[in-house]
Amino acid sequence: MAMLEIKDLEVYYGVIQAIKGISFEVNQGEVIALIGANGAGKTTTLQTITGMLQAKKGQIIFEGKDITKVPGHKIVSMGMAHVPEGRRVFADLTVLENLKLGAYTRKDKNEVEETLQKVYQSFPRLKERKNQSAGTLSGGEQQMLAMGRALMSKPRIILMDEPSMGLSPIFVEEIFKIIQEISAAGTTVLLVEQNAKKALSIADRAYVLETGNIVLSGDAKELMNNESIKKAYLGE
Repeated sequence: MAMLEIKDLEVYYGVIQAIKGISFEVNQGEVIALIGANGAGKTTTLQTITGMLQAKKGQIIFEGKDITKVPGHKIVSMGMAHVPEGRRVFADLTVLENLKLGAYTRKDKNEVEETLQKVYQSFPRLKERKNQSAGTLSGGEQQMLAMGRALMSKPRIILMDEPSMGLSPIFVEEIFKIIQEISAAGTTVLLVEQNAKKALSIADRAYVLETGNIVLSGDAKELMNNESIKKAYLGE
């Protein structure tokens, strides 16, 4: 059974249908890429899975439970975390305060401290800057903070929305390396990315979204060599 199953999902903004009955699944331990152009519905899909938007039709099944109508804060405590597009760190709070907010659903202080040390291990820069306000960090560092904050809830699956957006090439490399490390440590990853080349290079499987429909899916390495994907998304 898949860890996360999306069945016939339909999402509207007012009268405009953004997601047109898509179905896909994520198995435990996989890195899944959801690629597509701007406005294809990638962010909408993630926001609906994590309870930020309501589906009009369809089902979202997480570890055998229907979470379609479950509010977002409860979904976090069920083991799912969301790294939103545009990072969304609390600029006036310190790095450490931002990280601690990621653990707000957890009660055991010792375990939270243990997770914090693991996050610092993955992101040494955050440790160096733990008392700095988050607004003073560079874009790449804020992205690391957003990822670290999501990991503080100790998720079994992490949903990432455009983690490489607006970052310098050196940070893009680093962010993707960290995504691979997160996956290697046992967390399942659903990745939304406009940087299709990078996303496909680290994913196991991928789905291609076009104006609210999934038009292609398959093994990520195979999709990388698909002529229509090369033309549309890889600039080849």
